[in-house]
Order: sequence, then C-alpha cells, then structure tokens
Amino acid sequence: MGTDFRDSHLALLRSKGVDLQGLQRVPGLTFRWGGKYGYDLNQRETLFTELNVFEQFKPTLPECYRDTPFLFLGNIDPDLQGFVLDQLRAPVIVAGDTMNFWIEGKRESLMSVVSRLDVLMLNDSEARLLTGEPNLVRAARQVLSRGPKSVVIKKGEHGAMMLLPEGCFFAPHFPWNWWWIPPAPADTFAGGFMGYLAGCDVVGEAELRRAVMYGSVVASFSVEDLGVRRLAALTREEVEGRAMEFGKMTILDLPRGREIPLETT
Repeated sequence: MGTDFRDSHLALLRSKGVDLQGLQRVPGLTFRWGGKYGYDLNQRETLFTELNVFEQFKPTLPECYRDTPFLFLGNIDPDLQGFVLDQLRAPVIVAGDTMNFWIEGKRESLMSVVSRLDVLMLNDSEARLLTGEPNLVRAARQVLSRGPKSVVIKKGEHGAMMLLPEGCFFAPHFPWNWWWIPPAPADTFAGGFMGYLAGCDVVGEAELRRAVMYGSVVASFSVEDLGVRRLAALTREEVEGRAMEFGKMTILDLPRGREIPLETT
C-alpha cells in the first residue's frame, strides 16, 4: 500500500483479526482502478488503471506465511503472482484472479501462472478475452486444458458457473437487496469462496460447490451499502443465515403437500 492508505482502515482490518505481518507501506499512491457501469451492471468499461506503488512491488512473504495451505493470488502482475507462489512450500489449494489489463499486456506470463492454479476466477468478458471463445463453457474448458483443476466464471447478477473436468456446477445469484453496485462483489466472492475452503478438512467437488455458494452469499452483502461498510458490520451468523436461505431457494425436491396449484383457463 502507499502512504495514502489510512490508518483507520488498518485498524478495521486488525479488529477483524486480519494478519498484517506481510503488509508493506511504501512512499507513493496505492493502486487505483476506475471504471464505469451502465444499465447492464454485468458490463463495465475500464477508464484507467494506475499501478502506482504496485509497479515496483516485489512481495516477500514472512516466514510464517510460507506454509499456508490456502493461497489466493489477487489481481496483480502475473510475474508477481508467480513470485509469491514460488515462496510457498506445499499449498493445498491455489486460486487466482486476473483482469483485461494483464490478459492483454502479459498473456504469456499469465498463462504460465494459470497452468499452476487449482482454481482460476474470471468474469464473462475476461474468459472470452483470454480464450478468444464466445461460448463460456467452451472458454472454460479451454482454460482447463491449460492446467487448472476448475474454472469459476463470475456472472454478476446471473450467478456463477464452475467448470470441472467431471462436469459443470451453476449457482444463481442471491436476490440482492441492493442500492449500490460497486466492483467489490467479485473480490468479496473470492473471499467467501476461499474462506469456506479454508475451513474444510478435505477439498473435493462437494466442497468446491459449496464454496461457490458461499462466495455468492458473501458477495450479496457487499452491495447493500457503499464501499466496505456492510462487510465491516457483517457477522458469521448473518452469513450462515443467508446460506440457509440460499439452500431453500435452490432446493429442487419439496415435501408432498407443498405443490403450487396451477390454474388453467
């Protein structure tokens, strides 16, 4: 982070139990991205990307981080993503994110990292840009052929799709009670996804499916207020409560007597 990052934000992270041993503050401005959303909230236009302190950043992990079993490589230079991954000894699950800036500017380096991932997360436009394939299922399968064990395509208000070699899983979005649509849901989805997996003793297809659901649930809270206000006040009980609502919303088989009468004319 740069010197413009507020101490009050650090205090918030500490209050939530976030380990900040690896955080570096250097002279300059923090990374900035600006974009514009139109009527279709699943589409965005990038207006600017300012690397700022990221441009010279070379993350060196503290020794206590190197045995972590779960790693999420956030949306940064793929050379740095690979550099971070090289420092871990034996991760169980490695997931990664990217964006059009790196797909267009550092494709070769990005694909080298992609080949080492267990999970790659993309949105619709990024999947199409990366593969040149308009069909999302074919795009995901093309990515799978490059090494990842699964591909998650985030579809905003239309949910999320996960492709595995054995098949496909789709989770609808939770009916958001939103009034604001920042770019935060995609990052929050990743946090919910990885957070769920980190609490599992083993990780198989069933756990990955539930992780997609938890990602969607946690992301649904982020659009209920501006910035991180809603997330800052969020409790585990609220997350689990909404997860139960999600389960009821998506269940296929109902007990007898619950049929909805259909009227014919």
